Amino acid sequence: MKQLLEFVPIVLFFIVYQMDGEHIALGGWEYQFDGIFSATAVLMIATVLQVITTYLITKEFEKRLIWLMLAVLLFGSATLLFRNEAFIQWKPTVFNWALALGFGASQFIGDKNLMERTLGSQIHLPKNIWLRLNLLWVSNFLIVGTLNLVVAYGYSEETWVSYKLYSAIGFTLLLTIITAVIISPYLKEEEDGEPLARQED
Repeated sequence: MKQLLEFVPIVLFFIVYQMDGEHIALGGWEYQFDGIFSATAVLMIATVLQVITTYLITKEFEKRLIWLMLAVLLFGSATLLFRNEAFIQWKPTVFNWALALGFGASQFIGDKNLMERTLGSQIHLPKNIWLRLNLLWVSNFLIVGTLNLVVAYGYSEETWVSYKLYSAIGFTLLLTIITAVIISPYLKEEEDGEPLARQED
């Protein structure tokens, strides 16, 4: 449920963008959709509602979602204020590169990297596997951030909006599958009651 909620703001962003030029009227109020600017406003509102809804479900604020909300509000506000879509187009890159920096730096700070700190209470893995997972996620954030700029500056705005939706789903599924493949042997060992320490390289 929580994972599905994360896609809602992006899906709404995509849908509203496609409504560019259309009008809606409620009573005496009328509004004309304005492409990426209307989509950005909806993205900001939906992201705030996503954080609130996630809290109501889990009873806790997830730090990553809080930072994501702040990034959306910051870059979204700049987009609407200056009427410049470049701000919202840069948001995915800045956010993902910041995550890559955070996850990468965590490898050298303290006894646990961010992956182990995040999931260590749910699953027990050897240190070398936590390192492998952490590097996988760092690589994902770097690639996603870089490809976002490639599409934003190499293709049309409409292509970038479509890419934003489909890449978010695609990269999330791919990352989930690779992560599951890496940890599945250790989950089986844990279920069988065999010590995980023997699995370390």
